[in-house]
Amino acid sequence: MNKEYFKKFPDEKGFFGQYGGAFLPPALIEHFKDITHAYLTISKSHRFISELRSIRKHYQGRPTPVYFAERLSNMLGGARIYLKREDLNHTGAHKLNHCMGEGLLAKYMGKKKLIAETGAGQHGVALATAAAYFGLECEIHMGEVDMAKEHPNVIRMKLLGANVIPVSSGLKTLKEAVDSAFESYLKDPESSMYCIGSVVGPHPFPMLVREFQRIVGIEAREQFFDMTGELPDNIVACVGGGSNAIGLFSAFLDDPSEIYGVEPSGRSFKPGDHAATMTYGKPGVIHGFKCYLLQNEKGEPAPVYSIASGLDYPGVGPEHCHLKDSERVKYVTVDDQDCLEAFYVLSRTEGIIPALESAHAVAYALKLAKEKKYQSILVNLSGRGDKDIDFITENYGYTEEQMQNRLKKTA
Repeated sequence: MNKEYFKKFPDEKGFFGQYGGAFLPPALIEHFKDITHAYLTISKSHRFISELRSIRKHYQGRPTPVYFAERLSNMLGGARIYLKREDLNHTGAHKLNHCMGEGLLAKYMGKKKLIAETGAGQHGVALATAAAYFGLECEIHMGEVDMAKEHPNVIRMKLLGANVIPVSSGLKTLKEAVDSAFESYLKDPESSMYCIGSVVGPHPFPMLVREFQRIVGIEAREQFFDMTGELPDNIVACVGGGSNAIGLFSAFLDDPSEIYGVEPSGRSFKPGDHAATMTYGKPGVIHGFKCYLLQNEKGEPAPVYSIASGLDYPGVGPEHCHLKDSERVKYVTVDDQDCLEAFYVLSRTEGIIPALESAHAVAYALKLAKEKKYQSILVNLSGRGDKDIDFITENYGYTEEQMQNRLKKTA
């Protein structure tokens, strides 16, 4: 990857082209400058790098493998589908990559408490894990709707020692959880650190989270080449805020691979029925940064929905917005039904139960495989589906006959 790109984006003010920046309350401006200064200073030190590498290898279990999904590929009749197995990362998703980095940064800054929002609960579990590892307090804000959908992750967070704060305002999902977490952080920014869960938020977090997530793409590029002697023809990842996607995409931006970011089209393209920000959004400001944003007539963040709690956010990472405008990445959509089909098909063909977020990427890969026979497709399997099993079986469980029909449809 061209190192000049990472030096150029973001710029000193945190912008990726016209997107990003830091639109902050006056009380937080200096605190965010302190975080930026600390990261840019500490991240270059041998001590910080050595400790982070040791954590990744001995605690997280990195590198995670790239896996050839042979049975699924054979079913599709020509295309070769590979999975970057972030579901095998400790805690079951890519989120720990940046949470351990954020926790380590907080430790070096002398912070006592980590605060965050969570949607599907994977970021919350990962940050609670990091807090336990570093001996810090942890406070996680989560919408009540998501708490009901992702109950196993709520239990995990509490077992890890986190204080889980239910959020009952608005739609009771991810946006409201971010609002609540920011309010809590405003009360004590001196001793706490707000650890944003994706490549969103005010500068430096889109940069900081990207840098911690780049390990996914660095590993995957080398692993894929070692396995096949070439680079993948196509790269696919789901996009909510976009941390898993930017982690994978970052290693292939200078390569001839086609890159696809997959957003949720939910139940329909009616307002409030989807979270397809890149498709229907327009530039606006949310949670202290500028990005494509789903908005109502007043320019306020619009209601959003996805079957995957980690994708139902009205905004998106500013770097993704820049990559869309530059036409380097294509942003596409997958609806709930195709997501569910991919969830079941991958479970049955490969013995891998994906998170609903990741199932959106798998679903698009299934479509792509029928269009691009004999090409390779590398999918970021960003998380495992343990958290979703109760919700799916209670609301969308299929009989064996229905399941077999699903497999025939995919073939």
